[in-house]
Amino acid sequence: MASNTPGHKVHDYRMQLRWTGNRGSGTSSYRAYSRDHEISASGKGSSLPCSSDAAFRGDPARYSPEEMLLASLSSCHLLWMLHVCADAGIVVTDYQDQPEGLMLEHPDGSGEFTSVTLRPALTLASSSAARAGELDGLHHRAHQLCFIARSVNFPVNVEPAAVSLPSDTGSSAYSGTAQ
Repeated sequence: MASNTPGHKVHDYRMQLRWTGNRGSGTSSYRAYSRDHEISASGKGSSLPCSSDAAFRGDPARYSPEEMLLASLSSCHLLWMLHVCADAGIVVTDYQDQPEGLMLEHPDGSGEFTSVTLRPALTLASSSAARAGELDGLHHRAHQLCFIARSVNFPVNVEPAAVSLPSDTGSSAYSGTAQ
């Protein structure tokens, strides 16, 4: 746990992880066990079914750690973007993202992410349509504030998709970029 620094708050997060992939002989060989596991947290209604990526003998129907990393980065940006838009008086009525991550696997089996790209697509209310040009700056601010993006050692790029505007504004989309 991090120590308290004057003026800073420390947040402590705890979860439980339980391996559910023992097929009867444990890890007696590399192929003898399933990579299935569950993640849960106190007070949550259900656990999250996880496994390794299918490329590493995992169950493709379950979430992999790599997918959860992408989801964490995307979710953090979403939450900050909604916050900075609300503070700016820009009304977002829909938000979707299709994040993509690149992971480099080394010959010894180790690896790391080399980049992640977020592609958020927003829909604005009619009352905010004229301010769509401000979204690049707000994406940049949200990226600077994102706890998860600030914690990783690889670039997280933000490439906003076209912004949908209501049809009564006379314009259908705005496209921008933010880093």
